[in-house]
Amino acid sequence: MAIGIYSLISPVHDIKRVEEDTRGFLEAIEVNLNENFEKCEKDELSNYPLPLIFVASGGVEGQFKENYTKIKEPYYLLTNGENNSFAASLEILTFLKQRGLKGEILHGSVDYISNRIKDIYDITKAKETLKHINIGVIGKPSNWLIASHVNYENLNERFGINSIEINIEELIEEIDKIQVNKLDTLKGNKKIEELYQKSFNNESLQEALRIYVALKNIVDKYDLKGLTIRCFDLLSTVYNTGCIALSLLNDEGIISSCEGDVPALISMLILNALSDEPVFMANPSSIDVEKNEVILAHCTVPLDMTKDYVLDTHFESGIGVGIHGEIQEGQATLFKLNSNLEEYFVSSIYIKENMYHNNLCRTQIRVHMDQDVNYFLTNPMGNHHLICRGDYTRLVDEFMNLMLK
Repeated sequence: MAIGIYSLISPVHDIKRVEEDTRGFLEAIEVNLNENFEKCEKDELSNYPLPLIFVASGGVEGQFKENYTKIKEPYYLLTNGENNSFAASLEILTFLKQRGLKGEILHGSVDYISNRIKDIYDITKAKETLKHINIGVIGKPSNWLIASHVNYENLNERFGINSIEINIEELIEEIDKIQVNKLDTLKGNKKIEELYQKSFNNESLQEALRIYVALKNIVDKYDLKGLTIRCFDLLSTVYNTGCIALSLLNDEGIISSCEGDVPALISMLILNALSDEPVFMANPSSIDVEKNEVILAHCTVPLDMTKDYVLDTHFESGIGVGIHGEIQEGQATLFKLNSNLEEYFVSSIYIKENMYHNNLCRTQIRVHMDQDVNYFLTNPMGNHHLICRGDYTRLVDEFMNLMLK
């Protein structure tokens, strides 16, 4: 991602001397970032996904005031503090805040500034990743998701995501077109070969893979980067489940959620864009308030997220193919965006244990939460919550604060 930099230097100063004095500062940041700044004029700065305003001296506040409307927010003011540049940055940021505009001063050690720019880079990259993508809503949200309906216009306005409603019958018709012998095209796919080696009912697995191929065809038809499916409708029509299909699609970077849950899908897209990690969609199944622990479970999980897995039937129906995956114990992130697209919850968590109880969906983890588990009891953001490995809570908070204007 290109980083544009526009410099502000007062003509009161010796401009060449200021440029010479600050060259080492900028070059040190470039080395840390392994990225070169691209110098540009104020009119060009907004063309860059990550624009920086280098306040190199004091006395530039008036210049900024005359031209700030030509630069899109948020305003990132880089300064090393020399030549009264930090003082000028304070005045500029106060000016922006008085107008309800977002901005930040990037100041401190080279390492601190570099790390901060990396964070901003990741947030900006995530924002650009989501912009103008298509997601497919295959079938309506499941009947029990009474608090999980999203206004698609608001979704597009806030995140730039386009929603395409696709009738569930179109998927079923596509599945019917897939003959078992057409699955031969999947031979050579190491993950699918591994699935066949898991000592499970091959006929059920083949039927599950027909759903996978059909969904891939729909992904190609509508140029989808994500999808959610009213998957329980498949139980009574094709007598199988979408668990394998969604797992494989998530591994391929097509972010996919179950049960027509659009808020969960958007949460998955955000978490994946920020972390570049696969995301597990799960039901909170029980809570231990005293220990601040939660058990989460679901019948599908990205295979790339597991250290091992076995195949089983789908929990509620006892048919089809579900996945009991084991996820590496350790630090992780739990996140959920509310259906109003205005509220969210995020917490760092620690995955303590993988379980395999017969009264829960097949992939089961017990986690300790850093935030209070009473969130689930008093102000939940719906049923499904999303988990990825690693602690990305700070990035999630910053991203959401940027997007929720």
